[in-house]
Amino acid sequence: MLEGELADPRISPCYVTEVVLAPGGKSARVFVAVHGSFEQEEQTLLGLMTARAYIRSELRERMGVRHVPDITFAIDRSQKMTGRMDELLGRLRKRDQRREAAAASTTTTDAASTQARAKA
Repeated sequence: MLEGELADPRISPCYVTEVVLAPGGKSARVFVAVHGSFEQEEQTLLGLMTARAYIRSELRERMGVRHVPDITFAIDRSQKMTGRMDELLGRLRKRDQRREAAAASTTTTDAASTQARAKA
C-alpha cells in the first residue's frame, strides 16, 4: 500500500520495519525506514500522517474488521545506525591492526639492536 497506492509526492521510497500494537489494541505505532536524507524522512513522515485516515480505512476494508487501531508513524533509523556502527568498528579494527604492526616492528628493531650491542 505504501509503495503504489499513496500518490503523495512527499512519501519517499519506504517500507514498514515493525508494527507495535498497544496492549488494548486501540493504537499501533508503525515504524518505517526511508531510503533518503533526513529531510526526506521528515517529509515522508508528514505525508504518512496526512494519509493516516485513508490508510486506516483501507486496512479496515482489506482486513474485514470493525475496528482498526489508531495509527501513528515513526521513522526507524536502526539500519542506518547499524551501518554507521559497522563503519566505526571497522575503523577501530584498522587502527588496532596498525598499532599492533607498529608495536611488532618496534619490538623487532629493539631485539636487533640488543643483539648487535651484545656482539660488540
